[in-house]
Amino acid sequence: MPYSPDQLAAARTLIARARENGRMVATAESCTGGGVAALLTELPGASYLLERAFVTYTNEAKAEMLDVPMDLIHAKGAVSAEVAEAMARGALDHSRADVAVSITGIAGPGGGSAEKPVGLVYLAAMERSGAPRIAAHQFSGDRAAVRQASVSAALALIKGLL
Repeated sequence: MPYSPDQLAAARTLIARARENGRMVATAESCTGGGVAALLTELPGASYLLERAFVTYTNEAKAEMLDVPMDLIHAKGAVSAEVAEAMARGALDHSRADVAVSITGIAGPGGGSAEKPVGLVYLAAMERSGAPRIAAHQFSGDRAAVRQASVSAALALIKGLL
């Protein structure tokens, strides 16, 4: 996934903040396939910020790696605010990070429905002691555009917690 100059600049800022305050991030990614973690590791100093990353593309991976309840996935769907929150919580529970961010969505071109169209993405970010910040977006464009926009939205959520 190629990254824009704005994304690289945002990642540099996050790394600098983490270097100053010692806070680390875990990512739990689905539709971005590890794009946030890959962006962060493009830059020197990423080890100050990125504690670990989970790519949980399937429902089973979300359940096995992050303890997202399958009942929740069946009830709300993998693309939901509730699952995004459970993914972020699971990333914190399975890491030493101070902050977690999760992304789950429908990048397309297929897989959408009237209720959950292509481009619908839920993100969650949280600290161990705080309430989750949930964001829902309806991104447009092709698969690459949806994934890129999701990565940028995740960086913004991380910035708000670092």
